[in-house]
Amino acid sequence: MKKADVIDFYARLAAANPHPETELESGNVYQLLVAVVLSAQATDAGVNKATRALFEMVTTPAEMIALGEEGLKQHVRTIGLFNTKAKNVIALSQQLVDRHGGVVPADRDALEALPGVGRKTANVVMNVAFAAETFAVDTHIFRVGNRTGLARGTTPLAVELALDRATPQPFRLHAHHWLILHGRYVCKARRPECWRCIVRDLCAFKPKTPPPAGVDIAG
Repeated sequence: MKKADVIDFYARLAAANPHPETELESGNVYQLLVAVVLSAQATDAGVNKATRALFEMVTTPAEMIALGEEGLKQHVRTIGLFNTKAKNVIALSQQLVDRHGGVVPADRDALEALPGVGRKTANVVMNVAFAAETFAVDTHIFRVGNRTGLARGTTPLAVELALDRATPQPFRLHAHHWLILHGRYVCKARRPECWRCIVRDLCAFKPKTPPPAGVDIAG
């Protein structure tokens, strides 16, 4: 995608949603970290449903440790891979207490050293909690980057680095959210809704998906 088209691409997404936010619910940075860890291979809606009661009880790593792995499982058992995730959440909580004074570090390498925290999770926390210009590549962003031609790559890291190179100011801080929301609600995996996409003329994907019968997209 040409530089001018990249600017236009982001400008349109920004105009449609000037202040994008994560759809994961949390009350502080620690809860955000837990929510992102739980969201791997799960929907944000499913995680939010599971964590609402949990986060009323648990706001700190120490409180999570006190709840314990079995207690945590009772709250998150509706989430995929909940056994492994519960184990990791307790372990990362213990590590936060032991090594970071119970505070989530504002450092990607330190975050990635926590149990159950990979690069994508660390990037999300850095972006949402600490306003870092990071690009957390999940399946949605991987798809949007490749399909549109904005940032092509055969691995999530390759797409992340391509996005980092391609994305100019003032779009870098919110790029992650614009792209994930676009992929989640418009540029869908099985059938992208090209007929209602605000950046369809800039997108390399062909052929564009036609509108459903009876839907008029004139103008």
